Amino acid sequence: MNNTEIRTMLKEMAEPEFQKFSSSLIPEIPSGSVIGVRLPRLRKLAKQIAKEDWRTYLQTASDASFEEIMLQGMVIGYAKAGIQEILSCIDAFLPKIDNWSVCDSFCTGLKITKEHPEEMYEYIQTKLKSRRPYDIRFAVVMLIDYYIDDAYIEQALSAMEQIHEESYYVRMAVAWAVSMYYVYNPNYTETFLQHTALDDFTYNKALQKICESRQVTKGTKEKIRGMRRKFS
Repeated sequence: MNNTEIRTMLKEMAEPEFQKFSSSLIPEIPSGSVIGVRLPRLRKLAKQIAKEDWRTYLQTASDASFEEIMLQGMVIGYAKAGIQEILSCIDAFLPKIDNWSVCDSFCTGLKITKEHPEEMYEYIQTKLKSRRPYDIRFAVVMLIDYYIDDAYIEQALSAMEQIHEESYYVRMAVAWAVSMYYVYNPNYTETFLQHTALDDFTYNKALQKICESRQVTKGTKEKIRGMRRKFS
């Protein structure tokens, strides 16, 4: 399946109203780069490509649209290969990510992480130190998706404090991560929040996200709101 065939299929699956809706959710990219294909249909196509010569596909795939880039990430998630080859594919793919939607969907699809948690965790650490914002968001979202447990909570929250990227989408990912660790282990994460070096914006957003959680009691939310920092 070549790029022309894939783009023709994508255009046939496109929905004009969904294109407008999707574009409104992803302000980081030009609306014209969104074709308007729903994710379930993209996943179905990705599964088909992953059963064929997916390696050649990834080497020659077009980056002309949001969907074509999203499709590549999905194919990597479905591809059958060893962890080292998949990590090489991730390395090649990460520079193509320029929005939160592709980033977060890509992370969700990397189920191989469950089979190789140690190898992926080591890889994630290298991306937390990257200078590219979406490398960092990728690493943070991977922690959320696969590493919310006792074995990683201390290391993960410590890593959050070491991130000094100004990007809105990185800071929001960090806030999201802290809130998810709070839901998992309120006592440990509250202690972390009482002494954290997180910047004021990220810290307050983390508190906001904790309060938005349905798994946090009303009384606890009142206490969390009282921990807000006032901007100077």
